[in-house]
Amino acid sequence: MAEARLATDPRATRRPTPTVDVGGIPVGSRHPIVVQSMTNTDTADADATAIQVAQLAHAGSELVRVTVNTDAAAAAVPDIVGKLHDLGVGVPVIGDFHYNGHLLLAKFPEAARVLAKYRINPGNVGSKHHDANFQTIVRVAIENDKPVRIGVNWGSLDQQLLTELMDANARLDDPRDSRDVMIEAMVESAVRSAELAESTGLGHDRIILSAKVSGVQDLVEVYRILADRCDYPLHLGLTEAGLGMKGIVASTAGLSILLNRGIGDTIRVSLTPAPGGDRTEEVQVAQQVLQSLGLRSFLPQVSACPGCGRTTSTFFQEMASDIQGYLRERMPDWREQHPGVEDLRVAVMGCVVNGPGESKHADIGISLPGTFEEPVAPVFVDGKLDRTLRGGRIVPEFLEILEAYVDRRYPAAGAVTRERVNPAG
Repeated sequence: MAEARLATDPRATRRPTPTVDVGGIPVGSRHPIVVQSMTNTDTADADATAIQVAQLAHAGSELVRVTVNTDAAAAAVPDIVGKLHDLGVGVPVIGDFHYNGHLLLAKFPEAARVLAKYRINPGNVGSKHHDANFQTIVRVAIENDKPVRIGVNWGSLDQQLLTELMDANARLDDPRDSRDVMIEAMVESAVRSAELAESTGLGHDRIILSAKVSGVQDLVEVYRILADRCDYPLHLGLTEAGLGMKGIVASTAGLSILLNRGIGDTIRVSLTPAPGGDRTEEVQVAQQVLQSLGLRSFLPQVSACPGCGRTTSTFFQEMASDIQGYLRERMPDWREQHPGVEDLRVAVMGCVVNGPGESKHADIGISLPGTFEEPVAPVFVDGKLDRTLRGGRIVPEFLEILEAYVDRRYPAAGAVTRERVNPAG
């Protein structure tokens, strides 16, 4: 049975690639899949952009991309990186270039130096001098020892290449569907561009590819073909995923299929934020996708029942929300003080039907009384009944028990070291 599970475990079937170093973050091979995000501030506003980069990094984004589209934006990049350094934020900052990247990187060498990676869209480097402009960016990357992501996008595909493939398809006795030709054009654009970058002198282990589309089935198909065609690390993401629930579900569906097949080395969830919404939501969704698939752990997981006629009180829902919020709030400190705490499993259940059983399967859990049940809340620790809570302080008392459990189960790194050096102490 274990062998059967292993055969479909994406961790075991992960597609082998070279390792690309992005500002000290290893991407590809068997390294952990990296979560990245992108700012939506005006990059020329160094203060606002540095603050948002710091917020994204604090939420768990391991790489953050910024738009570099004007002289003012390029000039602000060193200032942004400096402000992040002053804040103690060391997240690698990636430059996103379209249309004029070859000009900006040459004109602002300090920006080229401090960026951790350059993103090039081969469909947006200019049609008249396409190869020359592309090679200019690559040469700057070589001079500064930076990796590049060659990011093909459905909405800005190289029209010359697409026309070439469409014309060739039209001459066939049995032409393929235009969708298939479009997908082939995307794959060809990525692979040909990577070959051009390597022939210009960029190392094979300095290239990451992406081919983003806005449909789930198209995303799966284009990355399946791309993964078969090359061994470069791949960045996954459903472009223009959309707002709210639609964007979250569509991104999760596409990413999960590919990741479960062992395809993908970095991911981004491209959500359209609600007006005034929190940009870090896309980071949280990306983390949850990886954690739900068992690929990485970022935050203690809370199992909570959906509620039913037995749980008509809002107290159960409020408690589940409070505990989840508490875990997220405590994680920055816990991560530093209690290594391994991200693997913690917490159960918050609403009634006697599944509550005790589910709580026993978690590391720590609480089972609340249903609407007509006795008003007591048993707490289970490591599968055994620890105590029973009553009264109006159930939530704060459970959080106190939770804190004590974390201290005991995940001792500080220094404490572990001292124990090993002096077991009798």
